[in-house]
Amino acid sequence: MLFMVQMIVQIPSTLAPEVADEIKRREKEYSQQLQREGKWRHLWRVVGEYANVSIFDVASNDELHTLLSGLPLFPYMQIKVTPLANHPSSIVQE
Repeated sequence: MLFMVQMIVQIPSTLAPEVADEIKRREKEYSQQLQREGKWRHLWRVVGEYANVSIFDVASNDELHTLLSGLPLFPYMQIKVTPLANHPSSIVQE
């Protein structure tokens, strides 16, 4: 199942910089592992924002929820999930 996931990160200014840096280091490691596994298929930065748009390929809604809630930055994110379906005019069918 394909999902478009929009994430906006809002780290509180009261969080110590060294704590924020450690969370971001773990986030990068986790997200890259999901990309290597093929679950996080695409990752794009939103220009001018601390945000991204991503495509996930997972077996179920529950799997996606588990992956997203496992993100170290999850407590500081606003997340919007959109399920995707094949378009009949696309020359590429997933």
